[in-house]
Amino acid sequence: MNEIYWVILLLVNFGLILLSYRIFGKMGLFIWVPIAGIVANIQVIQTIELFGFTATLGNIVYASSFLVTDILSENYGKKEANKAIWIGFFSLIAMTILMNLALFFKPTSEAFSQDTYKSIETIFSFMPRIVLASLVAYILSQKHDIWAFHFWKKRFSSTRTLWIRNNLSTMVSQLLDSLIFTVIAFYGVFEMEILIEIFATTYLLKWLVAASDTPFIYIASKMKSKNLVE
Repeated sequence: MNEIYWVILLLVNFGLILLSYRIFGKMGLFIWVPIAGIVANIQVIQTIELFGFTATLGNIVYASSFLVTDILSENYGKKEANKAIWIGFFSLIAMTILMNLALFFKPTSEAFSQDTYKSIETIFSFMPRIVLASLVAYILSQKHDIWAFHFWKKRFSSTRTLWIRNNLSTMVSQLLDSLIFTVIAFYGVFEMEILIEIFATTYLLKWLVAASDTPFIYIASKMKSKNLVE
């Protein structure tokens, strides 16, 4: 059943990106990047069983930010895609700081307030190693994605070959993201066998997301060519 919900979540994510793009134009893509970063960092604390593996939520929403930067690269150029990356990076830092400052406030004695505080603490408590892993993996993989997209665009520049530059850039970037995060966050914490399993399952899910986003980047490209968006 989780697999069905996973596919639904996948389609909803990509659909919301296109809807945001259609309504707000380029600004809608910028809006999605911090949404993806913040939601992914909340969802990631939930562990589920998916396709026979133990995995965390958040992979779809996080991976969707790569679709956004690829749309920006294709339709508006490298400068706009890089701007989106830094918006996302800033939003992650701001969220971490603000939510951890909120934890210094003591809740009232009511049971509801205490339970709420514990929930917030579970989700947003400052874990330096995890936060560092997330930020480093985010900025390096996203920068690579933009570089690789334009590298392949010089070699496969037609609309028909958009799927090549989209997939080659995103899939390698997702590999870097999964590797960097796993090593920084968990090296020395788990045995190497478990570390490899975490990396492999995380990348597999992100790879599936990357492969699934191809029709949506074509839709976004057509929306721009038909002047349906700014």
